[in-house]
Amino acid sequence: MDYTLHQLKVFLKVVEVQSVTKASEELFLTQPAVSIQLKKFQDQFSVPLTEVIGRKLYITDFGKEIAKAAEKILAEIELINYKTMTYQNQLAGRLRISVASTGKYVMPYFLAGFMREHRGVDLIMDVTNKTLVVKSLEQNLVDFSLVSIIPEQLDINNLQLLQNKLYLIGSTDLKHRKDKSKIKIFEEYPLIYREPGSATRNAMEEFIKGKNLPTYKKIELTSNEAVKQAVIAGLGYSIMPLIGIKNELKNGEIEIIPFQGLPIVTHWNLVWLKPKNLSPVAQAFIKYIKQEKVNITLKQFDWYEKY
Repeated sequence: MDYTLHQLKVFLKVVEVQSVTKASEELFLTQPAVSIQLKKFQDQFSVPLTEVIGRKLYITDFGKEIAKAAEKILAEIELINYKTMTYQNQLAGRLRISVASTGKYVMPYFLAGFMREHRGVDLIMDVTNKTLVVKSLEQNLVDFSLVSIIPEQLDINNLQLLQNKLYLIGSTDLKHRKDKSKIKIFEEYPLIYREPGSATRNAMEEFIKGKNLPTYKKIELTSNEAVKQAVIAGLGYSIMPLIGIKNELKNGEIEIIPFQGLPIVTHWNLVWLKPKNLSPVAQAFIKYIKQEKVNITLKQFDWYEKY
């Protein structure tokens, strides 16, 4: 056997996505390069690792067993690298964070300085909806989660980072008349919602129910970016977090419609399980956030705080 670590990584990625094309995209390699490495790896075994049926790639049972072994080998190599950096007095390890969808506009700014300072730290950040974020925290799959609504069912610590402000927004092309009752918006235009499980959707539904507002029609989309583009196109109105529409406001594509009871204000919180034994990397990150939170907010979110 004379396989390389690179071949192991390529094979694992092919197993993960079950596609040479997708693997090449995620590894930032050409498709022929992935195919060559996969063939070289396969040539070292007399039993097939993969098979193609109806133009679709499948992993054989033997291939799945080899993938498990490859994963263990690469994990040990990673551990060696981390231990080497630790002996060189460098902070090293993984930082795992799950982030509610809109949090992708917030969390990177609180990570950038820390990651630059500690080059031995690897970051894994999963961006999804609130329900899955809480689930990943509950199952101890991550070190931290970023949420706008603290999950009351969990025993957690929290560190408040930034306000989360939600406004009624619409396309400037719709040219809502300032002298026209704003209730007409809800009577005459579709409302664009996030999918069930989204904190933004929950906040929007609670606001509409609390105000007993009429609803003409509902459009449901599965990401904030999709909602934003639908609003810009004039499909309807929505209640969205301010943090995600900075450029669209600046470019005049979207306008905020003043409405009684808005904005809805919550806070972005970094949360973690109280019983969790935090790694040195996680402990260092908490220390960094506490020290730099004010500076980061002033430097990166000055525009936001003025609204």
